[in-house]
Amino acid sequence: MARALVNVPKVARQGAVVEVKAMIAHPMETGYRIGPNGSNIPRDIIRRFTCTYNGEEVFSADLFPAVSANPFIAFTLVATTSGTIDFTWTDDAGKTQTASATITVN
Repeated sequence: MARALVNVPKVARQGAVVEVKAMIAHPMETGYRIGPNGSNIPRDIIRRFTCTYNGEEVFSADLFPAVSANPFIAFTLVATTSGTIDFTWTDDAGKTQTASATITVN
């Protein structure tokens, strides 16, 4: 299971633009490197990253082998209501993992 660090402001004013950051601890192996036994190291990358705010998708990205290990993703959104921001990512093995943070809007 990959570890994720997410950074979302705990409190924001309604209508404010807030920055959301996520870093996922993942090797992002391209599948092109040769291992110590002489064969290719199997590809293992995060293929899809999505973020929802109170159930509505606000950001998504398809990732490719050129993305470095431990990808860092930052974007902005408009704080409309208090709620949950959920982060979901899926890797080559088909494993889907999530992280979440809450934001209070006043």
